[in-house]
Amino acid sequence: MPSSDFLERVHAGFVGTGAELELVERSLSFFEQWINDADKSEYMAQLYDQVERCQWDALLDAFYQVIPFGTGGRRGAVGIGPNRINNDTIRSSVQGHAQHLLSLSSSPSVVIAWDVRQFMDSRGVYNSELPNPLLGMTSRDFAEAAATVYAANGVRVYMLERGSDRWISTPELSFAIRFCRATGGLNVSASHNHPDDNGAKIYNSCGGQEVPPVDEQLVKAVEKVEKIEDMAWQEAIETGMICDLPSGLHEAYVSLNVSVSREPSSRSARVLFTPLHGTGDSNVGDVLRAAGFHVDLEPTQSNPDGAFPTVPFAAPNPEVVQSMHRAISTAQKLGSDLVMACDPDADRLGLAARTNQGWRSFTGNEIATLVVHAMLRGGVGAAHADRPPIVIRTEVTSSVVSRLAKARGARVVDHLLVGFKYIGEAIRHLDELGSFAGLDGCAEDFLVGVEESHGVLVTPHIRDKDAAGAALILAELASIEKEAGRDLYMTLCNIWNEVGPTANTLTSTVMRGAAGRALIDSIQASLRANPPAKIGGREVIEFIDHQSPEGPHGPIKSGTDMASRNVLALELAGGARLIVRPSGTEPKTKVYAEVSGSPGDDSDRLTVEAKGLADEFVLEMLGRVGIELPPWSLSLSELLSVEKKQEFVAVTMPRILEKASSDNLNFGSLEKELSYLGRDALGLVSGGLKRWATENIGSAGSAELIELLDK
Repeated sequence: MPSSDFLERVHAGFVGTGAELELVERSLSFFEQWINDADKSEYMAQLYDQVERCQWDALLDAFYQVIPFGTGGRRGAVGIGPNRINNDTIRSSVQGHAQHLLSLSSSPSVVIAWDVRQFMDSRGVYNSELPNPLLGMTSRDFAEAAATVYAANGVRVYMLERGSDRWISTPELSFAIRFCRATGGLNVSASHNHPDDNGAKIYNSCGGQEVPPVDEQLVKAVEKVEKIEDMAWQEAIETGMICDLPSGLHEAYVSLNVSVSREPSSRSARVLFTPLHGTGDSNVGDVLRAAGFHVDLEPTQSNPDGAFPTVPFAAPNPEVVQSMHRAISTAQKLGSDLVMACDPDADRLGLAARTNQGWRSFTGNEIATLVVHAMLRGGVGAAHADRPPIVIRTEVTSSVVSRLAKARGARVVDHLLVGFKYIGEAIRHLDELGSFAGLDGCAEDFLVGVEESHGVLVTPHIRDKDAAGAALILAELASIEKEAGRDLYMTLCNIWNEVGPTANTLTSTVMRGAAGRALIDSIQASLRANPPAKIGGREVIEFIDHQSPEGPHGPIKSGTDMASRNVLALELAGGARLIVRPSGTEPKTKVYAEVSGSPGDDSDRLTVEAKGLADEFVLEMLGRVGIELPPWSLSLSELLSVEKKQEFVAVTMPRILEKASSDNLNFGSLEKELSYLGRDALGLVSGGLKRWATENIGSAGSAELIELLDK
């Protein structure tokens, strides 16, 4: 039992962070619960050490709330406290999910998958010399802990056998739920997040994630959990409550994806694939090989490794173009035509292609455009003459997708909120109700669904994004173009010439911890209360609040619907728009900018305009909550938090310029100045340094900085 003096010290430390009193008191209450719980005694040494080291901000963030159970589950940093991913928060999520499933079925079952993660505290939060029960915890460990909770509640579990060296990707999990006719599913994964993160992503019987208002039933079930049931592993095995996945599952998944082929004779493109140390070779690799493509693996990134040791910035995300640089280098040596990459759970797809001007990486919006083009080459075809196929995109995905699909004769749904679950729900409506968004049809009318964050689905028999099907379609398209003497960038330019180019850019602003969460909320509140009248010289001609009952989504259906609809859209003069929303899985605000043109317009000019709009909007947005940053700092990596950017601007940059102007700047001294930023620090700041030097030519240190960076 801790002394009153100890708790008073913790209270004073929390107060010293400057947090609001209500948050301080809530944090202290949760902290007391943990240190007074005998079942959590194994965590005490680390907690006492954090107090001794006055780690008040970290402790406050770990204890100010129970990590929110969103509409898809929980995701966040692994660690000690209720606002962290650990056995408590994973198992309480599963207990609530089990109770929810039991309300739907008398004999429920789930499929469990997991990714490659292993908690090694690479952020250096905890004392490495003290016991830490979380250290070394893998996604599989969390999955097995989840399995025994399901089993104890009477929910049968299907999962890979112990000792298996195989993996189940997110899209294969979606397929497996349907294949096993399970009531639901769980994936222990943090997708593309930092190596120290993990989570519990929960699925329904369709193989998708629940949407409002049904998802609120699941959230409330989790919130009501008071006791977590459990069963010994061996007992669960012996009673048949935990059993192996059925044979033939993986082969059926691969066969399904191979069946989406549009051009089975086009196999000339040579593919270099990197799973970025994740599960992707089990879906993209296996599907491409089964379809007859020559596939090479990036040798340094093909081994499953949750530390993602060779991935720049420890960011295994194909949205981060640097994640594919190693594979592109290998592809150049091998003579490959394409480079493809997946995030660790293998639902997102990255793409780069050899062109006449060298290698070019493609954005998520460009990938979406190419896939829709490939799926509709030659129009909708005779099979769809009476009822054209349906193409679905989320609202933040490029509008060029809609123009292209309509030009090729498809029907389009393009108003959906962010999240692939809404595309999965649209397919369910077509399947079960025979219509969606005013369009009559069935699931087989679904042709392709896309989202800007590198998500594509090309079959209605899976209900989450799947990199494998997209990879096959793109490899075929690249083969067709190669045989015609063209490349995928030429294809993209031809599409723009047909329907008009559209430039899209996404800017993410990371604000960590409890204070960051408050800033994110304040930004949305300020924009709602006082929308800007003009951005980047363009008038705001319409302001759309998706939480408004008068908006495009109608009355609020539930609390989860309210959270999902925390999206603001600004239509600007001259064919431009801005959309701003808090991320649902990470501590950041996302700003999407789009500028559309007419056939023949310069796409590069539109890209500059879109980036300028996003930058100006971000600066205004931050200014509304008292954060001032110079424009050049927006070219620092978006992986850096606002706090890190402020520190870099105020403290590090002056030191770098002082060394540059006194001829004491070299790679060694620069890396020393940047060491506090962690892995691949120079890559995180090089964009900002180059922009500052370019905009301040003639200033002290600018020439020296340019010379060093050019090396």
